Amino acid sequence: MLNLGEVVRLIFERLESWAKAAVISLPNLAVAILVILVFNFVSRYFRRLVVRGFDRFSNNLSLINLTGTVSQLAVMALGIFIALDVLGLEKTVASLLAGAGVLALAIGFAFQDLTANFISGTIIALQRPIEVGDVVDTNGFQGRVVSIKLRSIVLDNSAGQTIEIPSKDVFQKPITNFSRSGERRIELTAGVSHLDDLSKAQQVAITAVKALPFIRKDKPVEMHYKGVSLEMFQFLIWFWIDPTKADANKALSEAIKAVKKAFDENDVLMLFPAHTYDLKKRSTHASE
Repeated sequence: MLNLGEVVRLIFERLESWAKAAVISLPNLAVAILVILVFNFVSRYFRRLVVRGFDRFSNNLSLINLTGTVSQLAVMALGIFIALDVLGLEKTVASLLAGAGVLALAIGFAFQDLTANFISGTIIALQRPIEVGDVVDTNGFQGRVVSIKLRSIVLDNSAGQTIEIPSKDVFQKPITNFSRSGERRIELTAGVSHLDDLSKAQQVAITAVKALPFIRKDKPVEMHYKGVSLEMFQFLIWFWIDPTKADANKALSEAIKAVKKAFDENDVLMLFPAHTYDLKKRSTHASE
């Protein structure tokens, strides 16, 4: 059985060996600290370079800042591994790398949807199929893009609500972008009475639509008759608008009012399917 003196001697011997090891390791420790300081400086500089480079082809601040942060952490991690290797802790480096791999795999399984949204948001930010301010239709929702995040896309539906759609859904499903070409074609569908002159109605309608201020002058206004029913000759009018001057709903509303007014002034009866009674036909039959 060890006595008190023997215990004290063993303790001092162990402390002495630790002290000698520490003294011997001082140069390596100094080099390791220097490596960390140098890599800390390099990581900050590298982050600025990455942010500046990404800023040239992306306006997504979330993606730019995240990429810069990830690049800075990657450089710092490299510096820490080198410092540990200088200190002779190769086994620690191997353990950290193995643990990081297992952790990444576990996180990937636990947050599959989050990971998918993150990757999809990153690709959307890089490819730019949509941008802030575009009017789009995707996943059954239509509205103006107000924000492009890494996890989701936010739309303003022009009815007082915002719609947040996961980036994965936007990336995987079709997107109709009404703003990309800078122009949009609107279709107005209605009809005229059987008693009206079709050529006259066509000319009156085209002239009325052409006079609207938001109509593109370099695109034709077209009117075509597309069918005949018991009550009317059905027609459609195609016209192109400048989205910066009017949205689709306003343009269609103004076109309907303009055509209706022009028809009234030229004694042409404008009919809408199944909702209008032909008073002109009634007055004609009454006179007979």
